[in-house]
Amino acid sequence: MEIVTRIAPIALALIMLGLGLGLTTNDFKRVLKSPLVFAAGITTQIILLPLVAFFLIWLIKVPLEIAVGVMIIAAAPGGVTSNVMTKFANGDVALSISLTAVSSIISIISVPLIVLNSAKFLGVTNLSQEITMTGIALKMAGVVTLPVLIGMLIRSFASNLISNNIRIVEKITGFLFIIVFAAIWIEERNNIISYLSKAGSIVLTLNLVMMFIAYYIAKFFSSNIQQRKCIAIECGLQNGTLAVFVATQIFTNIAYIIPTAAYALIMYITAFIFIYLLKKTN
Repeated sequence: MEIVTRIAPIALALIMLGLGLGLTTNDFKRVLKSPLVFAAGITTQIILLPLVAFFLIWLIKVPLEIAVGVMIIAAAPGGVTSNVMTKFANGDVALSISLTAVSSIISIISVPLIVLNSAKFLGVTNLSQEITMTGIALKMAGVVTLPVLIGMLIRSFASNLISNNIRIVEKITGFLFIIVFAAIWIEERNNIISYLSKAGSIVLTLNLVMMFIAYYIAKFFSSNIQQRKCIAIECGLQNGTLAVFVATQIFTNIAYIIPTAAYALIMYITAFIFIYLLKKTN
């Protein structure tokens, strides 16, 4: 896991820099225009998603490493890819960007809180005493929050240049995402099939259940189909690179990362099917 451990922080920081380049202060202010819809989206993503993941772990009974890995990916809110997929689905892109921006800031507290507490609750006993919620939060601030702020600062000084080239930024961040997961598959090619067979069913269930729940929660708060699409996609597409970074900071066993790798493969397939069905229905 040496290659993944080295490249994950760099890739995540660059991806979050790309996210920052696409943000303005208006993306944060916009939440005030639809506070109920935004609150429904962020609560479903940050709180309900990990709760559903924990229920599925209890229901399906998977190995400990897989269970903790599922909680890691469940705790990592969607990144830039959810904005791109929302745009492709003709969803509310502005809401998607606002959700991503705010959830990324919240994640420096919510992710270590969810992951470390769920690991202890599930019975993980080999956590180093040096690993603390504060320590993980500070590391995340360095590779999540700081790059986002730097990206926003650059955007404020070169708004036209960045706006005209934002598609290039999106492609670069997508490429970095692929590099991280290609490294996982290459390093663990002898064990990957065994791990995926254990993790595949639970991450697929989590993905489908959450997109369904998120869509109907959004429907309760909004009659706008674009907003429903947005919230469903935001809760279906998690930030795999962030999940890998957190996993490598806490654990040395690749098994904890496998649910993330499985989820990263599945979420795009289910998202495209979801978008196709919505377009056909509407």
